[in-house]
Parts: sequence; C-alpha cells; structure tokens
Amino acid sequence: MRLSLDDTIIAPATVPGSGAIALIRVSGPKAFEFTDAVVRFRKGNAASSEGYSIHFGTVFTQNGRELDDVLVSIFRAPHSYTGEDCTEISCHASRYITGEIIRLFIDAGARYAEPGEFTRRAFTAGKMDLAQAEAVADLIAAGTEAAHRAAFMQLRGGFSSELRQMRSELVELVSLLELELDFSEEDVEFADRGRLNALLDSLRAHVAGLTDSFRLGNAIRNGVPAAIVGAANTGKSTLLNALIGEDRAIVSDIAGTTRDTVEDTVNIGGILFRFIDTAGIRDTSDVIEKLGIERTFKRISEAEIILAVLDADSDEHKISEECREVLRHISIPSQKLVFLLNKADIADKNRYNKNVIAINKIVLSIENQIKVFTISAKTGQGLPELKKHLSDMESQLISDTDATFVTNFRHYQALGAAALSLDEAAAALASGEPTDLVAELLRAALSHLGSITGDITTDEILETIFSKFCVGK
Repeated sequence: MRLSLDDTIIAPATVPGSGAIALIRVSGPKAFEFTDAVVRFRKGNAASSEGYSIHFGTVFTQNGRELDDVLVSIFRAPHSYTGEDCTEISCHASRYITGEIIRLFIDAGARYAEPGEFTRRAFTAGKMDLAQAEAVADLIAAGTEAAHRAAFMQLRGGFSSELRQMRSELVELVSLLELELDFSEEDVEFADRGRLNALLDSLRAHVAGLTDSFRLGNAIRNGVPAAIVGAANTGKSTLLNALIGEDRAIVSDIAGTTRDTVEDTVNIGGILFRFIDTAGIRDTSDVIEKLGIERTFKRISEAEIILAVLDADSDEHKISEECREVLRHISIPSQKLVFLLNKADIADKNRYNKNVIAINKIVLSIENQIKVFTISAKTGQGLPELKKHLSDMESQLISDTDATFVTNFRHYQALGAAALSLDEAAAALASGEPTDLVAELLRAALSHLGSITGDITTDEILETIFSKFCVGK
C-alpha cells in the first residue's frame, strides 16, 4: 500500500492499559491544527508554541465533559523523530481515555497510522537510513544487554558509516573505469590497475568480515543455539525444563518420549541462549522416532554449543561409546562441547567414578577446551556452575558489541551478493576482461550495498520491512 505523506497520522506509542501513563503520537502537516482542536490549553496553543516545549491542557469529550488532563510535547519540523511537525500527548493509560483521544483526533481529520509508519516517515525525511530504521525495531525487541548494544550501535550509524565508506571507494573506482570507456578509442587508463587491485582486495576483506560476523550477530539477536543431545532417557528434557525454569518438554521414564526438537530461550548473564531439546540417539525401528533422531543430527550441526547429556549411573563402556557418538557428529573446534554427567543424585559412587575416568580419557585425547560437569537436572545440582560456564564462554557477545555485527538476515544476504560481485570483478580484472564488464560488476556490488541503507530500494521492500514494526513506531 502506498502511504501519503500529506496525511496527519496518529497512534498510541505505548500499550494502553499498562502502566500509569500512555503516550499518543501525532505527526504530519496538520499535527498542531488537530492538537488545538482536541486539547484546550491553559495558556496559548500548539500552533504558536516553540519546539521542544511541553504544555498542560485538558481534553473534553464531544458533549463537553472533561475526559483527562494531559501534557503535550511540541516538536517542530525538521527537529522531530519523523522530520515533520509532531505532538506527543501524555495521558492516563486507561484504554478508554486513549481510545477516546485517538477518536477525537480522527474526527478532526487525522488518520490512524499503519505499522511502522512513523519510522518510515523518518526514513523518507532523511532522519535515518534503512539500516538504522530496522535497528529501531531491534532496539524495541532487545531482551538482553548484548542485543541492546548491538541494536544501539546500528541505530547510531556505526554499520551505515562502514557501508558509506565502502560505497564511496567503489563509486570512485567505477567513475574512473567509466571515464576510460568514454576515451576507449584513445587507449587511456585512468584507474591505476595496481591501486584498483589493492582496493578491491581491501573491499572484499571488509565485506567478508561483515558477512562472517552474522554468525555472532544472529546469536546476539535470536539466542546462542545450544543443542541438548545424548542417548534416550538420560534426562535431556528434564535439563531443558531446569534451564528455562518451566515444564516446556515432556518428561517420562519411557525411552524415546521426545520425537521432535523442543526449544526455548533464556537470558543468562545478559546473553540470550536458545536451548534445543532433541530426540534421544539410539537404534530404533519406530519410523517417527527415526525422523526425530535425523533432526537431532541436523540441529547438532547447526548449534554453536553442544550439551551432551550422559547418565552418571550408566556402564562406563556405554558412556564411552555415547561420548564417541556425539564426537562423530560435531565439528571441533568450531563448536563448543560440554559433557554433562547427569543423575548424580542417584548414581552409584563406584560407577560414577569409573565414568568420570572414562570421559576424562576421551577429553584429554582431543585438543580442545571440552568441559565436563557433574549435575542433577532433577535437583539442580551443578546447574549454577553450568550456567556460569555458558555465560563465560559467550562473554564476547557483550564485550565485543562495540564492533559492528550483522544481525539482520536481509543485510547478510545483500553482503553475500556484494561479495560475489566483488569476487567476479577481481577475477575479471585479473584475466584481462574488458573494462565495461569490470565496471558493471562493481556497479552491481554498489547496488547490493546500497540496498542495505536504502540508497537503492523498492516500495515492495519498504512495505515488507515496515509492516513488521509495531503500530506507533
């Protein structure tokens, strides 16, 4: 849907009925006119008020009854969130009060805003680029310190600044190459090939670094994927429930209860973890359970952390085989592995000691920082230590978020396309391909990078992005 900037829009910026105060946002060419039609100020009016000022007033119903006393904040274009004339009405958070105030504005001529329309107007007015606009939604949704810092850095323009610098260098190169095309008959080179190769290598390395950061950025935004794996009936589902603090997975003494993956997220030490309970690994003739086990192996390959649950009361030879089975399906050192000797509260002491020795032999034979914890998912024994270890392992998600991380899949795809164009341009340059082909490939890279910030975009893309925003933002 194509939205008109000639309309004056209104929407609640807070959730009505929650908290003491609600905020209603009005933006557009008639924001002051409609505000004066709805609010009776004690002194002056919105139209004559200075920007960045707050005024006390009263809202009356259509039949003249007092509805609420309000505070109205005045923002004059272009010094507002949207870049337009804007007012924000603070009233009591009653659903009835906010609904009546909005209805009075609509009766005066305002239109109820579409999802994300305020931020889209800010983008259209040049108050922020598209990457920054998308960071607004991420900032609102941030549930951890790491996610907040990553979104805030993007909103402040750190990522956009890097993209602008790369695009500026590309524009210079393309300009010089296209100048050569204008003088092609005179066989003149304006772009020094050595400098062109060096700049291309630098740009490719920069884009590759940003693309690689998506793994970490995606973990910051959606949770570090941690797969809980192991043989059937070792207590994986009990562990998931204990980690997230609720009965999310079905727990039973019957082996093979979990047929599919079950997952949930929890904040540990300011970092979001996405724990995934998987089907128990065992030989089975059950077709459905086999499908669950196949999915288990798939989730193991996708996880950053593997929590391998073992039965502390089991036979040491069985424990050793289960450890090796897990190791056959993971990639060390790119994945972090933690062995958990579960059911320590009921384990026979002699069997437990033999199992510890067996696991340590396997761990010591691998050049990797594999940790072993003794726990009881049922009683909570060892879980505080496990949580601290998980938090410590991923502490870089907080300590390194002053750097630029790609957290948005759309950005990741655009960077991948840009990287492909740059690689093809470098190959074309090395093989002596015509200048116009190299220039075309560099223009394609420019286009892909520009699509991230909105320098090059379509209405369809904008509709898709802003439709995901909440109303009032």
